[in-house]
Amino acid sequence: MTPAISISHLSKTYASGFQALKDVSLDIARGEIFALLGPNGAGKTTLINIVCGIVKPTAGSVKVDGHDIVSDYRAARAQIGLVPQELTTDAFETPPATMRLSRGLFGKPADPAYIEKVLKELSLWDKKDSRIMTLSGGMKRRVLIAKALSHEPQILFLDEPTAGVDVELRQDMWQLVRTLRASGVTIILTTHYIEEAEEMADRVGVINKGELIVVEEKAALMRKLGRKRLTLELRDPLTAIPDALAAHNLTLANGGKEMIYTYDTRAERTGITALLDDIQRAGIRFKDLQTTQSSLEDIFVGLVRQQS
Repeated sequence: MTPAISISHLSKTYASGFQALKDVSLDIARGEIFALLGPNGAGKTTLINIVCGIVKPTAGSVKVDGHDIVSDYRAARAQIGLVPQELTTDAFETPPATMRLSRGLFGKPADPAYIEKVLKELSLWDKKDSRIMTLSGGMKRRVLIAKALSHEPQILFLDEPTAGVDVELRQDMWQLVRTLRASGVTIILTTHYIEEAEEMADRVGVINKGELIVVEEKAALMRKLGRKRLTLELRDPLTAIPDALAAHNLTLANGGKEMIYTYDTRAERTGITALLDDIQRAGIRFKDLQTTQSSLEDIFVGLVRQQS
């Protein structure tokens, strides 16, 4: 099956000499939610803008639903809805009017029922007669999403969509994302809220300094790169790790009341049995212990640090 998006050896160098993207290749399957993570300036927005035809690449190619974004621009762009980071709206229009205009620009016939449906899903229907300039920042963000969906795209880009918006909008939007994915729409999102990517995404790509450093199914990435922590709650606080336990690379936390052991889940031996034996021999008593899996954020930070 043809990928929703196929990116091949894509590079972008601006006139200043800054190389924003370096030989990026990536296929995104139809109907998946793909999260693109990276620090500020990593190249996320440049990549999105090239796919959407806003920025021209220096080298490489992009196909959207099999259509080349340069030689077959109109067909490619018609498949895409974009929710940009910046709040750029038609200030004097109402939400339905801006949706009708955007829909018409893509050659779609009028469909009041569809417009009403999208506005209701985004909790905007009660603002249908309000000028956009009078709406709050969160409401304007909702209008951008509605506008991006106006021409019924099969691919939706969400570039930092929840930055600076309220919890209610975030919940509304992620519910809409789930509904869209269920209908077959491909979702590509960038976000600083890594817990959202962890909850929503099927696959995760990490980009840093213009290079795509890993692309992996979320569950596989966490299995492959994830680490676990064993936290022991001590009966008596310690001021330092005893020499007898130095080989285990332990750390103290919570004012010496907790001892933490980090281990690789992929290793043949975790070392926990040996650790507990050494703790007993050292005369250290603990009240409780628990294990926690590293989060996607831990993995992301670790990958970026490795590349720096």
